[in-house]
Amino acid sequence: MNIAKMMKDLQKMQGQLQEQVDALEVEGTAGGGVVTARMNGKKDLLGLKLTPDAVTPDDLELMEDLILAAINDAGKKVDQEVQGMTQGMAGGLNIPGLS
Repeated sequence: MNIAKMMKDLQKMQGQLQEQVDALEVEGTAGGGVVTARMNGKKDLLGLKLTPDAVTPDDLELMEDLILAAINDAGKKVDQEVQGMTQGMAGGLNIPGLS
């Protein structure tokens, strides 16, 4: 078991994972697609789209709830994507006792 090589491989994989997270973009929706939030892998909100059905001047609370739900949905999707990437990377490690 060459620990130096394992550490180097781990650092390389960590860099690759960070690049994938940086490039990640997901969309979350609410209200059946009335509100769409676009978010990157760092959970920065990149965009928010509202259909005319989402704009309800007489019910601002509903509109606020839809926006929050879309943002939260996007955040959950980022978490799921990053978890999948992490698990995929871990499969590439050959660590005795973990494989």
